[in-house]
Order: sequence, then structure tokens, then C-alpha cells
Amino acid sequence: MKIDRLILGSFETNCYILRETEAAKDCLIIDTGLEAGELVDFLARHKLNPVAVVLTHGHIDHVTGTVALRQNFPEIKVYIHKLDAEMLTGTKDNLSTLAGQTFGTEPADVFIEEGDKIELANIKLEVLHTPGHTPGGVSLCSKEDQLVFVGDTLFAGSVGRTDFPGASFAQLKKSIREKLFTLPEEIICYPGHGPQTTIAHEKAHNPFLQ
Repeated sequence: MKIDRLILGSFETNCYILRETEAAKDCLIIDTGLEAGELVDFLARHKLNPVAVVLTHGHIDHVTGTVALRQNFPEIKVYIHKLDAEMLTGTKDNLSTLAGQTFGTEPADVFIEEGDKIELANIKLEVLHTPGHTPGGVSLCSKEDQLVFVGDTLFAGSVGRTDFPGASFAQLKKSIREKLFTLPEEIICYPGHGPQTTIAHEKAHNPFLQ
């Protein structure tokens, strides 16, 4: 799997562009950042065709770019967990006020849930429902490629914030321990903000999970 990471917007959100190989033109996007101009430019510059964007959760700094993607790539499909779906269509709980703007857009095309298999652009990912940061937070795992995209559930040396509406620290810890820490330890974690890490490292060193 070829993975490109863009750090987008004032919240420095990680956006991942996934391709089967570097030569492939079809791609799958994970999260879009608050401002997506750099993402659209990247796709155009490399002549890529984004078939879908999968949102790890519904907070504004991860979903706003869906508007620009739909404008520039009308065939693209937007995926989100059903419990976070309303964060796309209305301002409630998506942290619009934190970003100083009101955001609402068209509904998602596909609702995902625990155990779903996403197969797009010759990329295969399994959906792990990992609530706690938001009710519909998900992680996206490929055991074949030994990686998992964890959104704002888990960070290098930290965990997602739980002082937002719909969040729960107890639920977040449960998600991490039961869904992520049961994965093979060598799996690489790609978070929604900051650098990548591994399951083994976070098990041994994450101060929030000791």
C-alpha cells in the first residue's frame, strides 16, 4: 500500500491518501482536514482519482474538506459511522464553534459499522468501532499491511480528548484496550494528528493507558 500524508488546516489534521501502488491512480482518502485546498491540489498534481473518503469521526477538523472533494470530484462517495452521521449535516456536536465557523453539508453516501469490510481502489480495510472521542469514531485496519488508521482515538503517547459532547474517557479506554491493543503488536498506528506509532509502543509507554 502506498500512503501519502498531508497535514491540513489550522488543527494540523492528518489526511491520508491510499493507493494500491505508487503507479495507481484510483485512491481512497481518510479524513480531509479543515481546509482541503492542499488536498485537492495534490490529487490534481498527481492525476489521482479519489473514489471515496472514509471519515474516522465527525468533528469539523476531519470532515470539512468533503465539500471541496465533492465539488471537484462529483463521483466521490463519503463514508462515516452512522452514530456520527448527523455531525455532517448539522452543527450539533461537530465542534463548529471551536473552529469559529458554522459547518453543515450533504449527508454521507454510506454508513459504516463494526466489522464492515471496505474494498475500494484495491485497498481493503476492516472497520473497528472505537467510540469514546465521539460516539461513532472508527479505526480502519489492514492486518495484511500491518497498519491501522486510528483517527483521534489513539495518539503517540496520548489519547483523544473526551471533554467534548458525546465523549467518554471510560469508553475510549475500553475501545483502545479491546479493539486496538488486541491487534498484533507490530501494527503501525496512523493517528488523526501527530506522528505514527505502534501498538507495542503504546501498550508499553502510553501514560493514559497504564
